[in-house]
Amino acid sequence: MKIVIFGLTLSSSWGNGHATLWRGLGRALAQRGHQLVFFERDVPHYAAHRDLVKWTDGELVLYTDLEHVRYVARRHLREADVAMVTSDCPDARAATELLLESSVPQRVFYDLDTPVTLEYMSAGHEVAYIGPRGLADFDLVLSYTGGRALDALQERLGARRVATLYGSVDPDMHRPVPVDERFRSDLSYLGTYADDRQETLERLFVQPARRLPQRRFMIGGAQYPDHFPWTANMAFFRHLEPAQHPVFFSSSRLTLNVTRRAMRAMGYCPSGRLFEAAACGAPILTDAWEGLRLFFEPGEEILVAASTEDAIGAMDRSDAELAQIARRARERVFDEHTAAHRARHLELVLECTARAPEEARLAAARAEGLLEPVGTDAPAEFEPAGHFATQPENLDVMRTPAELTDRPRRDRSEPSGAPRRTITARHPAVERAGEGHGQLAPGDEGRWTRFRATRRI
Repeated sequence: MKIVIFGLTLSSSWGNGHATLWRGLGRALAQRGHQLVFFERDVPHYAAHRDLVKWTDGELVLYTDLEHVRYVARRHLREADVAMVTSDCPDARAATELLLESSVPQRVFYDLDTPVTLEYMSAGHEVAYIGPRGLADFDLVLSYTGGRALDALQERLGARRVATLYGSVDPDMHRPVPVDERFRSDLSYLGTYADDRQETLERLFVQPARRLPQRRFMIGGAQYPDHFPWTANMAFFRHLEPAQHPVFFSSSRLTLNVTRRAMRAMGYCPSGRLFEAAACGAPILTDAWEGLRLFFEPGEEILVAASTEDAIGAMDRSDAELAQIARRARERVFDEHTAAHRARHLELVLECTARAPEEARLAAARAEGLLEPVGTDAPAEFEPAGHFATQPENLDVMRTPAELTDRPRRDRSEPSGAPRRTITARHPAVERAGEGHGQLAPGDEGRWTRFRATRRI
């Protein structure tokens, strides 16, 4: 497939999470044989902090004015199988018009900030990257956030088909490395400053630092104001490039995740930092939000805090306890949350979207009596639905139903290297594809799963 993307930035990770996501996902897609072209407006604040000059996994087109590259964009769109516009793209509306003028088979919008988008709309503000027709002109809308955000995208913005595409991690980039004394800390936090995170950050980070003056705390991130409540035992790095994230996390005894207010309220919105920290072997402390259990098991793979006392209690855990939690989280990430998992999921969703018009035509023909109804012994057909799978387990989509049915779920209570116990778990895709209790029709065992996800968790 050739995929053309109009996005915020790929070349600079300064003050945003888009670049790191696209680098990992782009690499995974390229490794699977896909061709990517990314259009990015060349703006001063990203140019001044550019940490990717040459993109080896695709073509990066930097432009100062979209009009100057309109011919180039149209040429790529003529050759594309999929074209995508993302949230926060500074030329999203103009890029959308280019997509609509083209003959590209699939037009996709990817909202990496769905809760913020919906919050802006609720407050009566104009969303700069969405036009007056909402999202109705796109064949598919991808959301970084699951749960009820998917309903809102359909009900309030007119999205016809929605699917999640959660954050992920590139394990080739994020992995444990030796401790660096510059970054050694008892509790760390990596993230751009945001007003709507500050209350939680003060409760779970600043207050513990004040109460534990003998402990070392560390913050890495951009846009922190001078009036931030610094303490003497806090160290600060204004901006860390993605290449420095592994040493930052690997040098942290415990690292904190703080979710933005709109995302916490919506739920089902894991930060990419969660997966990065876990892949680097850092134990994670996070604020609570709906859907967390879908990605990490609280108390087993991640620690959850609501108060300053909770945060201090997590810091007081033994090194052995924290190491075990970190090990389980890292295994979970490599099982379910890598960029390769998301690339496979994206392939499936795009395949389903491409099939939907033909399936709708066949369904209409059957309704008019032009085709025989599909019997139980006939090949299973994909039934279009508004929502595609949102569970991480469904990201492993290139297995047959029989493999999915018998797929063991790891029991992470055993130490690394010990013989593993397994718990048989029916795969959600099988539960939804079959009838009753996930039973498959005779002969279906060798088919790739096609399923309709009508129930979200």
